[in-house]
Amino acid sequence: MRTVLGGAAVLALACGVSLAAGQAKVDGKKLVGKWVPAPDKDKKDKSDKQTAMTIEFTADGKVSMTVGAAGAEYKAEGTYKLAADKLTVQLRVGDADVKDTLTVKKLTDDELTTEDSKGKVEALRRKK
Repeated sequence: MRTVLGGAAVLALACGVSLAAGQAKVDGKKLVGKWVPAPDKDKKDKSDKQTAMTIEFTADGKVSMTVGAAGAEYKAEGTYKLAADKLTVQLRVGDADVKDTLTVKKLTDDELTTEDSKGKVEALRRKK
């Protein structure tokens, strides 16, 4: 359960993004698909593996998150709404609803960078 809540927090953090000056809207079609955490370029010790996590956004406004290794996975599902550069995500994790509004910093075909309401920036890359 702790892993699921942590994963939900990461999703909330990862989905927040703020645009560069002059950009008013994020292309929502680029958000649709499966995303995984991007490797930390600044991390010196590459031996410490990140927790396996996949986030999937669908065209109909649904989001799902899977955290953990195969056979020991935790799943959370919910909805999302993208308005300009604000991504509002609501997940059902166990008996709790987790909701956060994120600011999209960067969204390309292969990269998603977000900032959550607490200022934490997360980077994701499209799963191939």
